Amino acid sequence: MNIKVLGAGCKRCEALLNATKEAVSSEGVDAEVEYITDLEKIASYGVMSMPALVIEGKVVSAGKVLKAKEVEKFLH
Repeated sequence: MNIKVLGAGCKRCEALLNATKEAVSSEGVDAEVEYITDLEKIASYGVMSMPALVIEGKVVSAGKVLKAKEVEKFLH
């Protein structure tokens, strides 16, 4: 599974990154979590507010910091 966290390196973006890694670990999902800070790449997803969570190429959340339990719902 390919998971990307899109963000600018702020505390909120890092919080989503950490929650995503925690969710992947607790669910035992075989996934690579990538942190994208390149604004050009972020724009290619059409995301206007960060942080954003992208799973398998699809934006599933933008503009809010999800908790690990909320991220887990997107992993199934």
